[in-house]
Amino acid sequence: MGKIKLNPGTMLNPVPVVLVSCGRGEEANLITIAWTGTVNSEPPYTYVSVRKDRHSHGILSKEKEFVINLTTKDLLYATDFCGVKSGASVDKFREAGLTKEPSSIVGCPMVAESPVSLECKVRSVHEFPTHDMFLAEIVAVQVREELMDKSGKLRLDKAGLICFNHGEYMAVGEEVLGGFGFSVMKPSTKKRKQQEAKNKK
Repeated sequence: MGKIKLNPGTMLNPVPVVLVSCGRGEEANLITIAWTGTVNSEPPYTYVSVRKDRHSHGILSKEKEFVINLTTKDLLYATDFCGVKSGASVDKFREAGLTKEPSSIVGCPMVAESPVSLECKVRSVHEFPTHDMFLAEIVAVQVREELMDKSGKLRLDKAGLICFNHGEYMAVGEEVLGGFGFSVMKPSTKKRKQQEAKNKK
């Protein structure tokens, strides 16, 4: 069967779904974002795209910093809640049962329940008709201790991460299909890596 041509649209799926914390003190707020990603490696850059009419847009424009908090199956309810409720009338941290945790560099809090939090400073804002893209440098990364194995590797496969896929939240699969470069790997290297993977289970 062939493909069917659709109208141009935002059909890049699945995408990460994250809880973005912004603001300080009583103004601290959360917004669920699915439009985020990596932009550069060194220095590490990311972005969040936010609708102009969202309460968090004003906070981000004023403070020029935020924290990207990765979300999990355990945080599913809070993730959805923070995406549909407005921080203009609701304390999302309290209502969603989330804990504010001080960041190490930026002034806005992290989500303590998140497995990984990326502290970000906005370096530029790119305006578009419906959204503004806040381009930011990642200035610190905070990781839950239990996700680090004995060799010092971050085991995100143990975090229960979720993603957003065409309007639905989905669990990120735990099955590893291959590592970077597996298609050109030497047989001896492939065998060694397979044995290392078995030893970690």
